[in-house]
Amino acid sequence: MKKLVVLVLAGAAGFLAWRKVQGDQAEQDLWTEATSESADLR
Repeated sequence: MKKLVVLVLAGAAGFLAWRKVQGDQAEQDLWTEATSESADLR
């Protein structure tokens, strides 16, 4: 039973880390788009 709890906690930690990385990447993409020199201001 302890192994199952550890496995679930490890999976949850991995998922949260993955979500953090994805969120950071999306924020970086927005920042790059907003500050790029080729951005058209129409």
